[in-house]
Amino acid sequence: MKQTIISALALLSASIGATAQNDVMTHRQYLSGHGCDDMVQWDFFCTGGNNSGKWTKIGVPSCWELQGFGNFQYGMKFYGKAFPDGIADEKGMYKYEFKLPKEWANHHIELVFEASMTDTQVMINKRKAGSKHMGAFYRITYDVTDRVFFGDKKNLLEVTVSKESENAGVNLSERRADYWNFGGIFRPVFIVCKPALNIERTAINATADGEFNAYVLLNHTIEGAKVKTTISDMNGKKVAENTTDVRHGSDHADVAFKVSNPKLWTAETPNRYQVAFSLIDANGKTLHVEKDKFGFRTIETRESDGLYINGKKVNIRGVNRHSFRPETGRTLSYQKNLEDVELIKSMNMNAVRLSHYPADPEFYDICDSLGLYVMDELSGWHGHHETINGQKLIREMVTRDVNHPSIIWWSNGNEKGWNTELDGDFHKWDIQKRPVLHPQGNFSGYETMHYRSYGESNEYMRKPEIWMPTEFLHALYDGGAGAGLYDYWEVMRQWPRCAGGFIWALVDEGVKRVDMGGMIDNVGNYGADGIVGPHHEKEGSYYTVKQIWCPVQVSMPEHFDGRLNVENRYNFLSLKGVKFDYSYLKYNGSKASSLKQGVVNGADIPADSKGTISVPAVPNGAEALSVKATDQYGKDLFTWVFKLKDSDKPFAKTATTGNRPQMNGGVVKAGNVTFTFNEKDGSLASVTTKKGDYKFGNGPKFFAYRRADRSMDQFYNHDDPQAEKKKTTYEEYAEQGKFDNLTATEGANDTLIVTATYKLGSLQKAEWHIAPDGGARLVYSYVFNGVVDLMGVKFDLPETEVKHKEWLGCGPYRVWKNRIHGPQLGVWANDYNDPVPGESFDYPEFKGYFAGVQWMKLQTKTGMITICPGTDKDYVGVYQPRDGRDQLLYTLPETGISMMQVIPAVRNKVNTTDLNGPSAQPVWANGSYTGEVTLHFD
Repeated sequence: MKQTIISALALLSASIGATAQNDVMTHRQYLSGHGCDDMVQWDFFCTGGNNSGKWTKIGVPSCWELQGFGNFQYGMKFYGKAFPDGIADEKGMYKYEFKLPKEWANHHIELVFEASMTDTQVMINKRKAGSKHMGAFYRITYDVTDRVFFGDKKNLLEVTVSKESENAGVNLSERRADYWNFGGIFRPVFIVCKPALNIERTAINATADGEFNAYVLLNHTIEGAKVKTTISDMNGKKVAENTTDVRHGSDHADVAFKVSNPKLWTAETPNRYQVAFSLIDANGKTLHVEKDKFGFRTIETRESDGLYINGKKVNIRGVNRHSFRPETGRTLSYQKNLEDVELIKSMNMNAVRLSHYPADPEFYDICDSLGLYVMDELSGWHGHHETINGQKLIREMVTRDVNHPSIIWWSNGNEKGWNTELDGDFHKWDIQKRPVLHPQGNFSGYETMHYRSYGESNEYMRKPEIWMPTEFLHALYDGGAGAGLYDYWEVMRQWPRCAGGFIWALVDEGVKRVDMGGMIDNVGNYGADGIVGPHHEKEGSYYTVKQIWCPVQVSMPEHFDGRLNVENRYNFLSLKGVKFDYSYLKYNGSKASSLKQGVVNGADIPADSKGTISVPAVPNGAEALSVKATDQYGKDLFTWVFKLKDSDKPFAKTATTGNRPQMNGGVVKAGNVTFTFNEKDGSLASVTTKKGDYKFGNGPKFFAYRRADRSMDQFYNHDDPQAEKKKTTYEEYAEQGKFDNLTATEGANDTLIVTATYKLGSLQKAEWHIAPDGGARLVYSYVFNGVVDLMGVKFDLPETEVKHKEWLGCGPYRVWKNRIHGPQLGVWANDYNDPVPGESFDYPEFKGYFAGVQWMKLQTKTGMITICPGTDKDYVGVYQPRDGRDQLLYTLPETGISMMQVIPAVRNKVNTTDLNGPSAQPVWANGSYTGEVTLHFD
């Protein structure tokens, strides 16, 4: 009997060889494009919505809405309902003809859809390719060996895709979520050709000690067969080889051998190897060769301790990522996936959660090669998949992705979108037995609860499970993400049972509405959750995350002697491979010049350690030191700019002698400038020059605000029944003071000192030192005791008058009280803009609060106003930041052009500022405050 089987298989092998000339490799022929950049036109008929009811053409792969068909739909509008009325339920019918090489005859032929949204029925040459597939984000594979033609005869492929599923679990898992629902064959379609006797699939487990194990499944039992395994480095140099017998009567081989001293894979050291599995028959003939790439690494979850990679505890600096582009929806390309990974890496992140479905295969390959830890997620969002269909989807997901070293966890759905009956299915297909998580739940030793406040997070870190929130600091509009991150991260990285976390989310999911003139639609606040905009426009939080999560931290000691403090926050690497570009800078007006520059190699400071680097002595005249860190791969980590001394201020010779100005009836003329003071309240009423009226005045006015839902003692005001409605607004403390008098006295250097005094209130004095050339130095003082979120003095200047600003200070982005990190000292400039968060994406925003300002020039319709604060410890306020149209985060008071001692924190979508850590807390003002600012009007 054994001899009969061997003879029959030998005849089959001979037949194959006669037609394929011993081609033992796997081949792939694309029927569609590879992605959104090279779509192939198929015939298409849409049953409803835009451009429906007729046969036409569509690019494949694509989401049909972005190609002008069907209906745009956001899942949340039908939340929790499997089969609701009014749902967009159009179908798309596709046709495509293709030929296959005649040499592929007598081979094993598979038709593969990388993903199709949602229910997919396939006909090939008028015969069913297989059963209907239900589930949108999974590889669909049909054996069509007996259904296709070869050579000159065309094959007809017909596909019907239903946007809605007939399966309730699929709809509740994938279609009723907080993201866009699209329809279509949105990932590539291709034909796979293998020898008739072949390796069906493999599963690899290569550990840090060099042990290489692989499960190699054949598509048929082959008596006397062997599997030869050849491991090479990425340059093709052979590293190890092994031959394993396929056990008698079996259809698989369990490969096991050891490789000496392999280079290990981590996100910091993404070392990979190539493997070739060769199926060899009893006569020594190679039947099939299957190739893959992998990495040696060991994942451990140590109970009540942490996540260990290769025996070393790691901190996860992660983000949630949708597969998304405004013009193509979920359809991406290799280049688009690469852009996403590079964007994530550029913020010094080391991990990504694929929310809330598996990604394109090439995304994982890029994560493998560049180094990111990946959480691969079964679709599920509050609703979950039914068990029978869910088992099929897990098999498709895990068998496709199992060999990627970047995958550290499997996720069984999101936010109770898990079916616990499916927990064991992941390990059926994964010989590595990677952790299976329940995001927002407590499972596998990981507590992953979402959006806990700062105090609640500390409590979770005291619990026995590993704390790793799979979503935190919800980045709606300009809130969250970077805002609050410093406080969270300082405690997270120091707490022994915290493994890090994942910020929500990477990009704003704003769709280009081809049915509405191309507007970007974030569906109000639903899609506007990104650290960056829909086209990766960088918001302020991008740079905050980049600095706080930088694995190399540089700081300047109080007494700088050429040595800089350096902290290595890598988990594996020393700083030996890091380079530091330094430059001593001097600012000359709008230009910065380098007085001395060079490169310093990083010291051999091990991971999780501190040390110093040395740069040359400070040259004469240097005002700042710029230090740029670059990693071993030449990628920018961050650039710090440390102030050494105050720069020369514009109009430094303000106090020159000349004709002393005089005041007459509240009017002071100094050079070409006329200051008019209001004799009834002492404020500066107007400023005019030969160019005209600057419309600058009505100040200085003291202001102090607290968030409107606060009591006078900071806490939530339970006595106010309207408090909940006020949590995004601010309430002003009424100024109870009275104007006393306005006087003019002679000052030094021919200046005139105009003093407005007040009593019984907060503002005490406004003292104007007006120089002969028209420059004015204001010294003001006020007294305040109480809890404040904003405090300072302001002037009126209509926004309509301002065209441009330029400043020496931290920039180019504004700051919040709980988002100081990111902006660095420099000369920055931008034109006036007034973007609506979630709808327009012009960054950096013109308006907001700016730190470290030594001078700022405001170009108005009349002329230039130059502002020089007396100290760069105060903030310059340029109008009030604008929130989204729904004002879900804040409605800030109008503070015009202001000098501020206290600026507001910003909340995230879930938590008010109280709940975001120490940096976000209001200030208890206590006593007297003095400020100074010099003003010039050109």
